[in-house]
Amino acid sequence: MSSEPEGGQGQVVPKFDSAAAHQCMPRLRPVRGFPAQAGDQVALGLADARQVSDKVVFTSPAAQYVLPLMDGQKTLDEIVGAVGKGLSRPILEGLVAQLDDAGLLFGPRFDEMLAKMRQEFDSAPVLPPASTAAMADALLAQDDGAAFATMSPEEKAERGAKRLREVFDQWIAAALKDVANPSLDQLPKAVVAPHIDYPRGWLNYGSVWGRLRIVDRPDRVVVLGTNHFGESTGVCGCDKGYESPLGICEVDAELVAKLRANLGEADAQKLFANRYDHEREHSIELQIPWIQHCLGAGEDGKFCKVFGALIHDPTVINGESYDGKGVSLTAFIDALKATLAQLPGRTLVVASADLSHVGPAFGDQQSLAGDEGEAAQFRNKVFQHDREMVELIVNRKPDELVAAMCWQQNPTRWCSIGNLVAVLKVVEPQAVEMFNFAAAMDEQGTMMVSTVGMAMS
Repeated sequence: MSSEPEGGQGQVVPKFDSAAAHQCMPRLRPVRGFPAQAGDQVALGLADARQVSDKVVFTSPAAQYVLPLMDGQKTLDEIVGAVGKGLSRPILEGLVAQLDDAGLLFGPRFDEMLAKMRQEFDSAPVLPPASTAAMADALLAQDDGAAFATMSPEEKAERGAKRLREVFDQWIAAALKDVANPSLDQLPKAVVAPHIDYPRGWLNYGSVWGRLRIVDRPDRVVVLGTNHFGESTGVCGCDKGYESPLGICEVDAELVAKLRANLGEADAQKLFANRYDHEREHSIELQIPWIQHCLGAGEDGKFCKVFGALIHDPTVINGESYDGKGVSLTAFIDALKATLAQLPGRTLVVASADLSHVGPAFGDQQSLAGDEGEAAQFRNKVFQHDREMVELIVNRKPDELVAAMCWQQNPTRWCSIGNLVAVLKVVEPQAVEMFNFAAAMDEQGTMMVSTVGMAMS
């Protein structure tokens, strides 16, 4: 392992503190590693897998031999001795200092970041926009170039919302241009839409939400998402509303109150204990502007009330909480069904779902690029698997979907089995209509993500 961490010009390099016990016996938090370029050298980027910290550490790829040893049980000298390979105490001290400064070690710095994030979360009735605000800003920056930097916050907000609506309409028009049924006659019980970023998923966002523009407006929307980064080991509810560049969807407080009662005190506490997982989770937020744009505001000028929940993977322990300390999928489904039956008016349930995640970026050895040979065979195998699993959804067989994914060990890494199973069991549709299947791949063939658009009636 070579070289101590470098600081850019004017950047203060974190210093190792020999008096800090958590640095002398470091315990690494869950991190996400990714390849990066540092000048003409390849580097290893390390980011917070839980997204509490937004700081990134860049280090030598050889750090992969060091990180697993940071378990809070070994001293730095023990780690140096176990690794060898040219690792020295000063190099390790520098890495530890960087990780601690970025909040990637358990310790006072991370505790401070976590406390601040939770305080901000609990201090407001709605979650501020993240991914959707970044999308609106990107559209403005693309259109206005240098002028974007001089815009006031108010101008950015007004023009960003207008531009986002324009792009949504363009995507809807393109998605529904040649389809036989460009609109639904009545509000469905549920829809399935992607949660991939808009530039890669617009076709299926448009194919679903565009069909809902003239149906009766629901009284509330329940969005079931995927917990990509959080700590919850079961279903994770949110007691907040959601904001996007288009406005605010307030939380459905009546639904939350009845859901708590139907769950019972113990499970209700578990459902919201890790509500902070929603702070940086995109799978629910990305549906909010579409809800606002396509379903519109009511006579009171307000958008639909919402409730969001993140669903864990039912193939792990048959829907039970991973560690027994969270809410099981069955308990949540039963309580939500009872709650919706007690509420007046109409409810639209949204499964915010992506399907396969394949390619070298996700751990596969086979590249996806190329129209022939092994790459084409690999892609076709993924598509065949997707078709078989989607068919189980269309045929309303959630238990068979879980069984098939368990037996095959989810070979293409579907990330939203939980919310797809949940929506089928909550609304119990008489029919499932698939609008479109799509897969987005980067030019280098390093990753591909598949999605689907559906309605359930």
